[in-house]
Amino acid sequence: MSTIRVLLADDQALVRGALAALLGLESDIEVVAQVGSGAEVVAAARASAPDVALLDVQMPGGDGLDAAAALREAVPTCRVLVLTTFGRPGYLSRAMRAGAFGFVVKDAPPEQLVDAVRRVHAGLRVVDPALAAESLSSGASPLTDREREVLTAAADGATVARVAKGLHLSEGTVRNHLSSAIGKTGARTRAEAVRLADERGWL
Repeated sequence: MSTIRVLLADDQALVRGALAALLGLESDIEVVAQVGSGAEVVAAARASAPDVALLDVQMPGGDGLDAAAALREAVPTCRVLVLTTFGRPGYLSRAMRAGAFGFVVKDAPPEQLVDAVRRVHAGLRVVDPALAAESLSSGASPLTDREREVLTAAADGATVARVAKGLHLSEGTVRNHLSSAIGKTGARTRAEAVRLADERGWL
């Protein structure tokens, strides 16, 4: 039986170490690289040639979903399994669009994670069943890519002027996108729109 080479990406060192130890107990799995940010994923994959990349969603330097999309382009032979604390339907749909083969929440039993790694390596899709059902019932994100980008840039309370400068847009365009995002989330304020969109996994 060939060994499944795995890359781990999680910004929490303790979690990363625990995952590496867990997977290392399996005779057919070898952890060949570990990184703590989304920005390091592609370079580490190019250097270590993993079969499966186990990516956390929320990391500094670009989240795991952005890293999954970049990995699909840079190292197409590596299959992505997203592992996250946040089982949000919006994250699931974004992960699938980014080319991930699987999506598992961190409170899943250890044997389920190990099985997911093997199944993804075999080319099968693996999705947490409860999350899949919730995703189907809640529907896709109503936000456009630009609305999501503007809302994310405004998440820390940045002014319209600062968001506009950072995204190279006019202030009027930023206001229009924010207004649209507020309407689509059913929020009353920009801060509430950010909170609701984040809770639903749309950011």
